[in-house]
Amino acid sequence: MTTSPQGNQGTHDSLPKAEFAFPGPLRDQLVAAILDGSKTSTTGLLLDYERDGDPLPAAGERAVVVDSDDRPVAVIETTDVRIVPLADVDLAHAVDEGEGYTTVAAWRAGHESFWHGAELRAALGDDTFTVDDGTELVLERFRLVADLRGE
Repeated sequence: MTTSPQGNQGTHDSLPKAEFAFPGPLRDQLVAAILDGSKTSTTGLLLDYERDGDPLPAAGERAVVVDSDDRPVAVIETTDVRIVPLADVDLAHAVDEGEGYTTVAAWRAGHESFWHGAELRAALGDDTFTVDDGTELVLERFRLVADLRGE
């Protein structure tokens, strides 16, 4: 997930925007999982935060989740943040991502496919970017605070 300053979005305009994956089917799946309560964790590359100069998320911070059409659909609050190497991601985190993973190996394969994909490599400006056991990740836990679809 990445966050960025939020524009005029009604009563939540002071909150940063939370974007999960890239717009499209994966984002739609992740947003639906947030809204139904099955997604309560997410994983980001520490490199992504450092490259963009973005501060790391912190417990207690809130953000507005946007869908693929950049519409605000939810408010989430970060409850915990850990930085760990890829090799140390645990099953609880993998399961709580709400994508149906039942093993860390399956979670890792799915995430490596995303991280090694053309869209992310283009966003990073590195056509050969890869992760390994030592790649530092930002593991974030959050809770759904508000469903904004009715607003």
